[in-house]
Amino acid sequence: MSSLYGLIGEKLGHSFSPIIHSIIFKELSINAYYNLFEVNNEHLKDAVYGLKALKAKGVNVTIPYKVDIMKYLNDVSIESNKIGAVNTICFKDNKTIGYNTDYYGFGIMLNKYNITIKGKTAVILGTGGASKAVVQYLLDKEIKDIVLVSRDISKVDEKFKNFRLISYNEIKSLKETDMIINCTPCGMHPNTNISLINKEDMSKFKVAVDLIYNPTQTLFLKYAKELGVVSINGLYMLIGQAVKSQELWNNIEIDSVIYDKIYYRINSILQGGKNE
Repeated sequence: MSSLYGLIGEKLGHSFSPIIHSIIFKELSINAYYNLFEVNNEHLKDAVYGLKALKAKGVNVTIPYKVDIMKYLNDVSIESNKIGAVNTICFKDNKTIGYNTDYYGFGIMLNKYNITIKGKTAVILGTGGASKAVVQYLLDKEIKDIVLVSRDISKVDEKFKNFRLISYNEIKSLKETDMIINCTPCGMHPNTNISLINKEDMSKFKVAVDLIYNPTQTLFLKYAKELGVVSINGLYMLIGQAVKSQELWNNIEIDSVIYDKIYYRINSILQGGKNE
């Protein structure tokens, strides 16, 4: 009997998750299928209970439900509780348990490119949901200092009130910093000719990370590359969070060789300008 997995979200037409998980199923000989479940907010609770009734093994959760879905779960992991968001649910022993594999995916991406955190400094663009997992990971890995950049400091989440908060106009006054991380959708396909910082300001950093993976090189990363700044897109984070989900669902450890197979497959699709 095939196991059921999937992704819960509001609009999922361009998701790469089915491709990523189908590669994992094939490589590990897992008899399973991965569906997309587009759900309206008023039916979110029913969706969780319905999947439980269908004996699903696990699902991923994407925007805009990573926070709201927590109240319908039996338990959440330590990192999810710290972050305040869930993107993976395990159905085990008639219980629903939430995890945040974005947290692990971000770490897997940094490890892939040999980026160390301890004692370093970082500037993070954006204070939305994506930045929460990033900030928590950096704190857990003993980063020295974090500066958060927001369009509207007055509306920043309580979670970030203890950090130094600046506006985008204040980036030019920053001293040299180890890394800058874009946690906003600015520059994402199809609006690719946008960067939240200019090329001159990019010269302040040694490493530039963009959580966006489509396009593979945003204008933000183009500036970084032209200046000789290490530039990393979010594709390995996407893959890392998906693989971590499978490890949780199936209580296994997946070899890094599979990460690379998925990376080359998805990257070739992105370079071709199409989704399969």
